[in-house]
Amino acid sequence: MVGIIGYGVYIPLYRITVEEIARVWKKDGKATAEGLDVKEKAVAGFDEDSCTMAVEAARRAVKHAGIEAKNIGALYVGSESHPYAVKPTASIVADAIGASPELTAADLQFACKAGTAGMQMCLALVESPMPGWIEYGLAIGSDTAQGRPNDSLEFTAGSGGAAYLMGKKKEEVIVEIEETYSYTTDTPDFWRRQHAEFPRHAGRFTGEPAYFKHVMGAAEGIMKKTGTKPEDFDFAVFHQPNGKFPVKVAQMLGFEKGQIEQGMTTPLIGNTYSASMMIGLASVLDKAEAGDRILAVSYGSGAGSDAFVMTATENIERKRPKKTVLEMFEEKKYIDYAEYVKFRKKLKTM
Repeated sequence: MVGIIGYGVYIPLYRITVEEIARVWKKDGKATAEGLDVKEKAVAGFDEDSCTMAVEAARRAVKHAGIEAKNIGALYVGSESHPYAVKPTASIVADAIGASPELTAADLQFACKAGTAGMQMCLALVESPMPGWIEYGLAIGSDTAQGRPNDSLEFTAGSGGAAYLMGKKKEEVIVEIEETYSYTTDTPDFWRRQHAEFPRHAGRFTGEPAYFKHVMGAAEGIMKKTGTKPEDFDFAVFHQPNGKFPVKVAQMLGFEKGQIEQGMTTPLIGNTYSASMMIGLASVLDKAEAGDRILAVSYGSGAGSDAFVMTATENIERKRPKKTVLEMFEEKKYIDYAEYVKFRKKLKTM
C-alpha cells in the first residue's frame, strides 16, 4: 500500500475582493466576479512568499502525519513563483522543518502542476524496489499571486500552499494511491520569459485547446486505465484557474455537482497555481470516509495534467486535522487595493 500519510495547507490571512480590484479599474465588479465565479482571493503578506508558505504547509503535513521530519528522504517544491531564480526553495524548507541533511531535494516548475509532479516522484521513490531507498517523500505546491495589473489574472491569481507526505506503511496510509496517469503536449497557452515581471497568456486559447483538452485527456486516460466511470467516484477535484472551468469539465466528463462541491476552493481564495488542485484535494480529504474513492486531476500550462485515482483507508477517520481547509478560509482580513499593491511591491524587494 502506497499513498498519502499526511497533508497540510497554508492560506494567508489577507483577502482582496474581486469587486475591490474592479473598482480601481472602473469595471463592473459584480459582473466580473460572476463571470469568473471568484468572489475574493488570498494575498500573501508583505513578509510572505512561496517559500514561507511551503514551510508552513510542510510543518502542518509532518504534524498531521505524526512522523519525524528527519525520516523524510525526498522533498520537492513545485512553484512558478520561487523567491530565487538560482537557489533552491527545497533546501530552505528541508532545513526549516528539520529534514536535512540526509535527503534528496529539488525545485520543480511546470506552471500549476509542478506540485502534483512532485507527488508522482515521491510515490515512485517510496515504492522503489531498491531496499530502503526512502521511507517518506514530501511534495509541496506553493505560489503567490502573479498577475499584470488590470489583466484577468489579477482578479483570480491567489496565494497558498499545500504539502503531502507519501509513505507505504499500511498503518499510516490514510489514502491509498491506486494509479496515476499524465497527459502532456506542447501547448503554449501561458508563459513568463526570464526577467519578465508578469506572466502572459493566450486569452481564450487557454480554455478549449489547453485546459479542457489536457484535463479531459488525463481524466479519461486514468479512468480507462483503471476501468472506472464517473459514478464510481465519491469525489472529484480538478485544477481551478477560475470557478467556471472545473464545473464545466466535470459536466463534460459526466460528474455530478455533488461530487465536486467539497473540492471547489478557487471561488473563495483564488487560483493558487501549483497549490490549486492540492488544496482542493485537502478539502476533500477533510470530509472523506473510509472506502471513498477520489479522482484528482491537476493542470499546468505549457501544457499537461496529472491524474490520480485514490481510495480513503480506515486510518483517515482517526487522523483528522484539527482545522479543516474550509475553516481556514474563514480566518481572514480584508485589504483594499492600495494595501494589496504595497504587499506585492514589498515582496519583490525582499
